[in-house]
Amino acid sequence: MIKSWSQECLVDGVPTLKCLEDVFGNLLVISSVFVILILFVMFVIGAFSYLTSFGNEDKVKKAQGTLKLALIGVLIFISSFLILKIIDVIFLGGSGKIFRFSIGD
Repeated sequence: MIKSWSQECLVDGVPTLKCLEDVFGNLLVISSVFVILILFVMFVIGAFSYLTSFGNEDKVKKAQGTLKLALIGVLIFISSFLILKIIDVIFLGGSGKIFRFSIGD
C-alpha cells in the first residue's frame, strides 16, 4: 500500500529528508507491483503462444522458453523476499524492521 507523507517528515508543511523513507517505501511497493504484473503478462503470453502453436516445434520451444523465464522470475522474486525475511528473523529478532525504512532511528 502506497503511503502518503507522514506528519513526522513535514516541518511547517515542507517535506524534509525524513520523507525519503516514505518515497523509498513507495518505490519498493510500486516496483514490486510492476514486477508481478510483468511476470503475469509473461505467463499469459507464454500460455497463449503454447496453446496456439498447433504442434509447431519452433513455436512450442519459444513458448516454453517464455514460461520458463517467467517461472524463474517468480522464483527469484519470492526467494528475495524470503531471504530478507530470514535475515530479519536471524539478525533483528523478527521485528519486521528490515521492511520499515527509517533515517536516524
